Amino acid sequence: MKKTKYIAAIAVSIGLLTAGCSAGEKNTATTASTDQNQAQSASQQPAQEQKKEQSPTDYAKEAEALVAELEKGKDGGTVDWDKAQKMYSENLKALVQARDSENEGQVNGQLEAAMNAGKSGSLSAGVVAELHEKLMQNIGFLSMRHDFKEANEKFNDKESAKHEVNEAKEFYDGLLKGMVEKRDAAYSSQMGSAIDSGFTEMTNAIDKGDNLSFNLGKQIVDKTLMKAFYFASGAEKGYGYKLENMVKEGTKEDLKAEQAEAWAFFQSLKGYLIESDKASTEFISQQFDLSNDVKNIKGDAINQAFVRAFAATAKGEYTETMENWGKDKAVITALEGALFIDVINADLPKALGGEAQAKTLVGTAQKLLDEVKAGNKEKAVELHKQVLAALDKIAAYGK
Repeated sequence: MKKTKYIAAIAVSIGLLTAGCSAGEKNTATTASTDQNQAQSASQQPAQEQKKEQSPTDYAKEAEALVAELEKGKDGGTVDWDKAQKMYSENLKALVQARDSENEGQVNGQLEAAMNAGKSGSLSAGVVAELHEKLMQNIGFLSMRHDFKEANEKFNDKESAKHEVNEAKEFYDGLLKGMVEKRDAAYSSQMGSAIDSGFTEMTNAIDKGDNLSFNLGKQIVDKTLMKAFYFASGAEKGYGYKLENMVKEGTKEDLKAEQAEAWAFFQSLKGYLIESDKASTEFISQQFDLSNDVKNIKGDAINQAFVRAFAATAKGEYTETMENWGKDKAVITALEGALFIDVINADLPKALGGEAQAKTLVGTAQKLLDEVKAGNKEKAVELHKQVLAALDKIAAYGK
């Protein structure tokens, strides 16, 4: 069997093609039973066999070490596959399985199968390295969401709530900050600063006992990270366009490794976007799928599908705003809607037909948030209609 056929077959068998390994914030299951089972399992082990609890920083270092081992296979080097498998199994697997359990994910199976495929020679070491690096970023993102949820539940216990936020910050610093900084450099954006501000707002809100401000700060961090993943995968300088250009230029680089990067970045968005726009999300998934010939990838089509999906997601948030009028959730979802619009800010002129229309939408979204915060329902209803009309137009972009 030719190697390209091996790649497609392996990709299908390990679920790299269809599995939604990030079920998203809205699909997060309760973690109490998982934590209880883990505690029971640990208590049944002899004391000398129990490992010291790993910190987020420990996980980040172990992930980095594993990727370094896998990258030895690039340019003709040799990977110690048994060592790599042991590193994953002993140091990272428990964390991945915990996030899989909470989010109905399949990341552990995907990572282990990719490792086996690399060991057998069915996938290149470069592909396996990219999958492990980027899917561990996804696990870091899901771990941040886990910690934010814990902090919210423990909000009245300031020390415990701050501990959870600090853990989330450790996951960010260790697994995601570099990815964000790389996108900031490419797009001249300020996502890193926005995320830092969000963390500061959360900590200050805990001190003040202001749960609404805590949740608003959390949304800034969460949605800015989603923006970074979009910048990496589907925006102007993302992998959709990068892969298309690499094919045109006849590059000799490992295109499957680049495609694996794109696919893995997308997993941190897929679970959230598919709830609002299944067709566009599945199109993106098919484009980045390892079974898809890289020559078929089209940057414009991928970008347009992302824009449609984010617009539909924003619309869903705004629907919840009016359904929860008078509650904190109305303010939170109004902010989420505005943040999702901000994710695709650079795409708005193309989707709406001009800079003026784009600026109008952004301004109206901000006014709507202000009126929701102020409790001015009559004004909010009118602004809500204007925002939804624009989002409906964006949701048809490229069709």
